[in-house]
Amino acid sequence: MGEEGARRLRPPRNTLDGRAVGWWRAQWLVLTAGPAAVLATPALLLDLLAPARGWLLGAAAVLALLGLGCTALIPGWWFRLHRWEVTDKAVYVRTGFFWQEWRIAPMSRIQTVDTVRGPLEQLFRLSTVIVTTASSKGAVHIRGLDHEVAAELAERLTQLTGATPGDAT
Repeated sequence: MGEEGARRLRPPRNTLDGRAVGWWRAQWLVLTAGPAAVLATPALLLDLLAPARGWLLGAAAVLALLGLGCTALIPGWWFRLHRWEVTDKAVYVRTGFFWQEWRIAPMSRIQTVDTVRGPLEQLFRLSTVIVTTASSKGAVHIRGLDHEVAAELAERLTQLTGATPGDAT
């Protein structure tokens, strides 16, 4: 085997901002609290649903407990697994916990670089960098970055792709 065959892809070096754990926890709470409230509120307020009150409240309690468990455990797990890195040649992102995904976007394939900040991300001072490529798989997302780091990364990627030969197709 030649030198090229002996090379192995190493994991990306950069972790996300530590505030991403809080951001993910807030997302889990919002996603869980809404459906639990939809089950519990009518059961408590409408006499028409009195025969089903026990089932509705039980389902709401199970959903709330599962949501709290996910809120407590999954964001920390995600934080340990999610990694990203930008080199002069490519953007590397590793995400996922059950289905891990490695995405590598060569600079010559990058078409656009965007930053996005949803309401919860703004609350946690985080941003997502979206690297759109000429790939059928779609854009590469780097979520959970400090908003200043994301702005600097977008600027760096814009400069690197501008200096990289190729037509991004």
